[in-house]
Amino acid sequence: MQLSVITDEISMDLGHALNVMKEYGCTGAEIRSLWGTNIGELSDQQIDEALSCLDKAGMEVCCLASPLYKCELDPTAGGDVGNTHQAGERTARQQMDLLKLLHKRANQFGTRNIRTFAYWRRGELTPNIEEAIADGMADAIKYAEDNGLMLLMENEHDCYLGTGAETARFLSRINSPALRACWDPGNGFAAGEQPYPEGYGAIRNFVEHVHVKDAELLASGKYRFIVCGEGEVDYKGHLAALKADGYQGYLSVETHYKPYGGTAEQGTRLSLQGLKKILSEL
Repeated sequence: MQLSVITDEISMDLGHALNVMKEYGCTGAEIRSLWGTNIGELSDQQIDEALSCLDKAGMEVCCLASPLYKCELDPTAGGDVGNTHQAGERTARQQMDLLKLLHKRANQFGTRNIRTFAYWRRGELTPNIEEAIADGMADAIKYAEDNGLMLLMENEHDCYLGTGAETARFLSRINSPALRACWDPGNGFAAGEQPYPEGYGAIRNFVEHVHVKDAELLASGKYRFIVCGEGEVDYKGHLAALKADGYQGYLSVETHYKPYGGTAEQGTRLSLQGLKKILSEL
């Protein structure tokens, strides 16, 4: 297993983020936003600057953490939305144009992995909704198949596929080599699932990429993200299972945690330390 970080969880300054990551032995970078700009809006000049930073650091890009299909399934629907990480709002009709741009960016960054979601959640995931998601994403999946891309479906509690079980059922239904899982145990926890062993048990055969964040449930019934290894996700058991299953991909830290009065960089450093401690004990 290799280590990565979604770089803006440290800093919008890519060069600084990469230097911090190297301190912890990271070999890959996951790109979401750079210099205050989302991957879907980066200019060619910013791409060139990013490639220069990556070359200087000797680090590869393991995934584009894009906002693909973080949009409304029903164009007449509306409501609160989750974090879009500097991404501009796009309709469902605009997602194919975004994917084609991301294809160009993936080629520039030397990766085939593009993170996707399954629309903002507006109510229960019914069979009809699941069918509508499959229909809505069909062209994107076909495009990925035809162009050698790997779409990585992230389970996201603000979207229709929030748990490992929901995501696994959908991936099994689609059954495409171009659609695999970006498994996020912390998001599964936030969606009400026990990430390990239940969530991972459901999704283990689809895991291509792993996001690492930990969380705890508060007395209010809400959750908060916390340092990896200090929350309620059984990362020791989970990482041992990944190792036993022969997982050789990336563990990409996306902590969403800031210590009280502190910074995102401090939170990510603490989570990298926590993750490395667990890995050292396996």
